[in-house]
Amino acid sequence: MEDTILRMKSINKMFPGVQALDEVSFEVRRGEVHAILGENGAGKSTLMKILSGAYRRDGGEIELNGQPVEIYNPGHAQSLGIAMIYQEFNLAPHLSVENNIFIGREPRTGLFALVDQRKIHEQSQKLINQLGIELDVTRRINTLNVCQQQITEIAKALSMKSHVMIMDEPTSALSESEVKTLFMVIRHLKKEGIGIIYISHNLGEVFEIADRITILRDGRKIDTRVVGEITPDQAVQKMVGRNIKDMYAKHEVPLGDVVLKVSGLNRGKMLENVSFELRSGEVLGIAGLLGSGRTELIRAVFGADRKDRGTVEVAAYRQEINRIQDAIRGGIGLVPEDRIEEGLFLGMPVRSNISAASIRDVSSHWFLNGKKERALAARYVERLEIKIAGLEQLVLNLSGGNQQKAVLAKWLARSPQILLLDDPTRGIDVGAKQAIYRLIGELAATGVGIVFVSSELPEILGISDRILVMAGGRIKGQLSKAEATQEKIMSLATISDFPCAGESQEHSGRKQIDEIQ
Repeated sequence: MEDTILRMKSINKMFPGVQALDEVSFEVRRGEVHAILGENGAGKSTLMKILSGAYRRDGGEIELNGQPVEIYNPGHAQSLGIAMIYQEFNLAPHLSVENNIFIGREPRTGLFALVDQRKIHEQSQKLINQLGIELDVTRRINTLNVCQQQITEIAKALSMKSHVMIMDEPTSALSESEVKTLFMVIRHLKKEGIGIIYISHNLGEVFEIADRITILRDGRKIDTRVVGEITPDQAVQKMVGRNIKDMYAKHEVPLGDVVLKVSGLNRGKMLENVSFELRSGEVLGIAGLLGSGRTELIRAVFGADRKDRGTVEVAAYRQEINRIQDAIRGGIGLVPEDRIEEGLFLGMPVRSNISAASIRDVSSHWFLNGKKERALAARYVERLEIKIAGLEQLVLNLSGGNQQKAVLAKWLARSPQILLLDDPTRGIDVGAKQAIYRLIGELAATGVGIVFVSSELPEILGISDRILVMAGGRIKGQLSKAEATQEKIMSLATISDFPCAGESQEHSGRKQIDEIQ
């Protein structure tokens, strides 16, 4: 039997004005984990969408088990033994976990071929148990947090018994212990001869689990190397085409007056007596493990979620923030944790997304002024170096990093005095991360006060002037930049912890703080 299970040879793909893939060749062997690295926009997702049947290639060949194949749609790809776990979920929110796992592939029983719900339940629970997770498979998807939904996606892929499994950022919502469990499952799949394509921006994960890596840049294949023959720093250089120095390029700036004051904030069991102040020009980092209340805090400050008690006051506004409208009038902008669901209008063009919070500024006599809108959007596309084919391109078709820049552009267009950033670098590449760090430094230098939530210790330490550590919905400690270390943060963060698959109701769970980027 041939060792190579999949070959993609000289793959080409064009979008309007963009050569997304240019003669890319790639192969996967039986029982190997082959990681694909590259910045957002490098072509990783496009290559995988061609393999999974979401896109049709413009040129090149695909072979499975040595035989040429045409992949017409996602269902056809599944029938060929190719399973895809997308970074953004592909779940039916009104259905249960178990019915999502077997959707379209339900086992049947009896003379009338009725759906065998008992078998679905038993097999789904077995798959969840295999992942080492406690999760009621009868719960509906729309009652789960992000972490639990990701677990459902992984279980669905495992149920397909595929020859090739594509994992696109599969651990972005998993805790450290669950990542270890997933890696145990991956190693079992390798022993079964399954080829796994692994896409992640977390180089620590890649170098732990992958056997080989292929690096893409600007739609072209740069290199394929066996792990062990290349270092993470060398991989980064190949990904971005330049040396990455001074990643956290934030210079010390004089701090001004208090611009935001939060006092005694409470919300159910997720926030308890949270108080802090933010000064002009300050980057205030907020660290914490899954379920610590970081996202609830950001949303309550912005008025997106109600608070039970406490006050949020903007100094310049001189009025309490209770609603989103209050926050916007007070000069606050929010880059939410989930950019797809809460930060963007996917079916609308880039220009409309950037101008969405500034409609009055681009309107004349109550009518939208297209010229003003395009000028505004073009200005921030240039400033943030957003890679687009044109202002009319749907934001849905942008890479993750460029989507995140579009969310940032929307709020920068309002010249905010306070910017709330909830995990703004999640799921984006190292080059886009550096651009966001640079932007944060530039904004702070102009006097903008920034609250920066992150799941990654290195960037919390690198970008923050001061760090608040949360656990169990409370602030457990405050560290200055000079005294903060990974050990001190983790010590405070682990005073109270909520497991991902438990009943924590954090708005959208994220993986525990990761010490390796």
